[in-house]
Amino acid sequence: MDSSEGFLTEQQREMLDIAPQNVEVLSSSPKSPTMKSPGAKSSSLLLSEHHVKAPGGGKASTAGIAVRHVRRTHSGKHIRVKKDGAGGKGTWGKLLDIDVESHLDRNDPNYDSGEEPYELVGTAVSDPLDDYKKSVVSIIEEYFSTADVELAASDLKELGSTEYHPYIIKRLVSMAMDRHDKEKEMTSVLLSALYADVINPTQISQGFYMLVESADDLALDIPDTVDILALFIARAVVDDILPPAFIARVRKMVPESSKGFQVLQTAEKRYLSAPHHAELVERRWGGSTHFTVEEVKKRIADLLREYVESGDTVEACRCIRQLEVPFFYHEVVKRALVLAVEMRSAEPLILKLLKEAAEEGLVSSSQMVKGFSRMAESIDDLSLDIPSAKTSFQSIVPRAISEGWLDASSLKASGEDGQANGPDDEKLKQYKKQIVSIIHEYFLSDDIPELIQSLEDLGQPEFNPIFLKKLITLAMDRKNKEKEMASVLLSALHIEIFSAEDIVNGFVMLLESSEDTALDILDASNELALFLARALIDDVLAPLNLEEISNKLPPNCSTGAETVCTAQSLLSARHAGERILRCWGGGTGWAVEDAKDKIQKLLEEFESSGVLSEACQCIRDLGMPFFNHEVVKKALVMAMEKKNDRMLDLLQACFNEGLITINQMTKGFGRIKDGLEDLALDIPNAKDKFTFYLEHAKERGWLLPSFGLSDAS
Repeated sequence: MDSSEGFLTEQQREMLDIAPQNVEVLSSSPKSPTMKSPGAKSSSLLLSEHHVKAPGGGKASTAGIAVRHVRRTHSGKHIRVKKDGAGGKGTWGKLLDIDVESHLDRNDPNYDSGEEPYELVGTAVSDPLDDYKKSVVSIIEEYFSTADVELAASDLKELGSTEYHPYIIKRLVSMAMDRHDKEKEMTSVLLSALYADVINPTQISQGFYMLVESADDLALDIPDTVDILALFIARAVVDDILPPAFIARVRKMVPESSKGFQVLQTAEKRYLSAPHHAELVERRWGGSTHFTVEEVKKRIADLLREYVESGDTVEACRCIRQLEVPFFYHEVVKRALVLAVEMRSAEPLILKLLKEAAEEGLVSSSQMVKGFSRMAESIDDLSLDIPSAKTSFQSIVPRAISEGWLDASSLKASGEDGQANGPDDEKLKQYKKQIVSIIHEYFLSDDIPELIQSLEDLGQPEFNPIFLKKLITLAMDRKNKEKEMASVLLSALHIEIFSAEDIVNGFVMLLESSEDTALDILDASNELALFLARALIDDVLAPLNLEEISNKLPPNCSTGAETVCTAQSLLSARHAGERILRCWGGGTGWAVEDAKDKIQKLLEEFESSGVLSEACQCIRDLGMPFFNHEVVKKALVMAMEKKNDRMLDLLQACFNEGLITINQMTKGFGRIKDGLEDLALDIPNAKDKFTFYLEHAKERGWLLPSFGLSDAS
């Protein structure tokens, strides 16, 4: 191998030695760097001119040499780079030159994906509401497969997120709308089970409002959306999970051209205004759970009676399970307990059945407690027919607790321990027994004066609110005739012995216990609203009293607050006065002002015709015996004005026929006495006339002898 191969020649070595010296000479020269002598050459130029190949084909070493940028093409030509590296043909161009668009060719064999520019990819953030809706859909699908109401209610409750509960209503109904009648019926049953226990009434109303709002969208997939959704709303009203005022309230919030408006119109006019609408709506889908509350109660009573005769606990549990109303099993508990105190011999069998039902999980702990609580509430009334009822019930409770199938803590929390706490409690219980008897007698006799006298004989005005509560509660569980009688009695009591505060407090007590009342009376919320509205129409309550009642309700009394809102909606409707006065299908049918006007007209007709029988018949047709003091008052005023005594003949005829009682006569004369000062402005001799009429009334027995000018009020 040649030793010189691959190394510099002697000549090249000499040039390398001379180069540093030339650099020093150039750098130390006083002349400007731009001024060059013609014969001088820079070291860099010298080097560029002496670039030669090393022997053996090797390249000459350039290490440590300051070399100007020199490019060599494949053709061997020198290419000078432009200033700042902008370059020319065949160069990359100036640094940061943006005029040339760079492009990566993915088909290039040297393509590197790492050279691609970074791209930010958005990642979907999980929405809690979307996750909640998916869970709800899964639970609903499972419910449609299993028909297990209690499991579905429990699963929905475990989801939490109570602020999303309106979406349960919307999703449940919208899924059922596109299915068979069986699923629609199951949906209505589940809604009733969810009411109050899982979803509060306000959220149920919000859910249905969302459905009405989205009716146009639903109609794109479900052609008969209007009819189906209207039926769901009507069913919710019948089942008492939506207030009747919901339709009127929401109608104001949706456009008249929308499908939602059509839904509300259909629900009100086609379903809720039809005769026997409740039964028709409940049976519309004809599902397995289409029994009315009364039918379910009858089936429960029948199966318990058969169980007492046979003693077959397994068969009785099977029959209870077939009812398919787990949310109503508290009724089974209550009726079983009633049967146990009625038939002492059946008590062991009843307790065995309840224990078995609890251990099997057939009757849940909450339903068991609710049944015992309802029994405790009604034990006083039950004791009127079964004297030993209270003693028997008090012996059953500790036994159930000791055997472990009744939760003592829940029972105490409900406040239904059935124990007396002192003389005041005994006094109250005695009062309740007496007024129940008085009210029952009134429903048979329709004798208001007799009832008022009985209450005055009791001499316990501090319990007047309790009487009002008991009166309306008993009336709600009877026919429309008794409801009308209760409203008429309330008007009479307001005039005679009840103060406005008594009536307000009585309604507050009613509304506070409305949820418990609804367990026994299907339409309790709606009927309470009607009683409230009727009290305002009859001038028993003032409009401001409704606000006072709302303010007195506890914060957690959502059902009571909803009932007050329903009453306000009823009162704001068109022709509210006449409709509310006729709400029980009978009654007077006249507003107070209308009744006064009719009394005035019939007295004027009698004044001109003088036909006593016709006038008496007109008074009788008014159907307002509690308001006949108005007849007395107007007749006396007219007698003073006309200066004749024909009106006294009419009052005598009415008294003889029993149309106007002594009580109503006393009230009428008392009202004249109270307004004598004002009457004297128009009728100068009003006081003299009144004195004459007063003596005339005493002589003929219209008034008691003790009635005089000093106590006429």
